[in-house]
Amino acid sequence: MKIKIFHLIEGAKQAKGLAVIIDVFRAFSMECWLHALGAGEIRPVGSIEETFAWKQKDPGCILVGERHGKKIEGCDLGNSPSSINPEMIREKRIIHTTSAGTQGIVNAVHADEIITGSFVNAKAIADYILKDSPVEVSLVCMGKEGTALAEEDELCAVYINRLLSGEAFPDIDEKLKALRIGGGRHFFDPDLRDIFPEKDFWMCIDRDRFDFILRIERDRNGLVSMPVKNVGK
Repeated sequence: MKIKIFHLIEGAKQAKGLAVIIDVFRAFSMECWLHALGAGEIRPVGSIEETFAWKQKDPGCILVGERHGKKIEGCDLGNSPSSINPEMIREKRIIHTTSAGTQGIVNAVHADEIITGSFVNAKAIADYILKDSPVEVSLVCMGKEGTALAEEDELCAVYINRLLSGEAFPDIDEKLKALRIGGGRHFFDPDLRDIFPEKDFWMCIDRDRFDFILRIERDRNGLVSMPVKNVGK
């Protein structure tokens, strides 16, 4: 198995084989939590225009969107897992657009298969890849708005890579907690609590919490993020 690590939107465009589009803070942690809390389906989209167009097709859908970390005006939710109301999203169609994560999905045009990447289901991702045994794996770290490296996404790629190789990573939990003063420090800034609640930080580094992966598929309505369970060998 050939494993390569790519970075940002340009990296997504280069990804081949099975592409893991990684966005820890917060897009693909958010999608895992949405599925776990009862969402009917999640549709990742690139543009704000496409996001709002869904309200015309399905007035009951829930719009989840952010730009520069902030909730897009007119959306029902921002990209904050701690803001999810299970009653609001249960069995509903979720339309999800973000500055980095969903941009990676729509730009990974050369990949044979796309799955999302985050710490909350990292082991399930590795198990799925090992079971599937693709010839080529692209780990794409989406970073900050797809244009600047983010420590948490780079760490997640290394963690998944080590799980795939069977290499130990004994200090992973210490490195995750250290993100408080690194890539996740904005979650602890009192002036940013409305945009980046501290609880989001802990929900996004809750390592290996979920036993499913999210595989991106396409139907007549566009892209859909499908949970796949029981992925281990």
